[in-house]
Amino acid sequence: MTTAAAHQRPARTVAAPASAWTVRAARSLSLLALPVCVWRLPFAFGYGMGGAAPDPAWWNTPYVLGLSLLTELAALLSLGLVRPWGEVFPAWLPRLGGRRVPSAAVIVPGALAGLLFSALCADWLRLACTEGPDAWPYADGWNVLAMTVSGLMTLWGPLLLILTVAYYRRRR
Repeated sequence: MTTAAAHQRPARTVAAPASAWTVRAARSLSLLALPVCVWRLPFAFGYGMGGAAPDPAWWNTPYVLGLSLLTELAALLSLGLVRPWGEVFPAWLPRLGGRRVPSAAVIVPGALAGLLFSALCADWLRLACTEGPDAWPYADGWNVLAMTVSGLMTLWGPLLLILTVAYYRRRR
């Protein structure tokens, strides 16, 4: 005869709840990525947005749509830095459900992605400061819009690094 206790999953252990400012920062990442994703959509259908129209290749539409979708999904993944599902595997996962997520499995990719996006941010800032709107290959007006929309994404790297450090501090 088996007991009910033998079939229970390990107890879920979650670190202290995330602070309100980290939750707002994590939510803002998906909102920061949204304008860039929307900006890309016309390129998927051959419209150049004031610049050269993209090549009419068959893969252009799936590529741009996929890139926008992956960008938004990656931004939404940052919510795992402030939510319990970023600390404990969901119960529906076989073998892992209910177990604690190893800190390194979150901190290392978060730090690497944050550093990569921060480097891209630094390059964007260099271009924006040295060349201004002329750094973007679009017609007047469109280049200011492109600069504004892409400028929002420059916050992704630093915010991701801040959230990763906050996650590390909560988990230690």
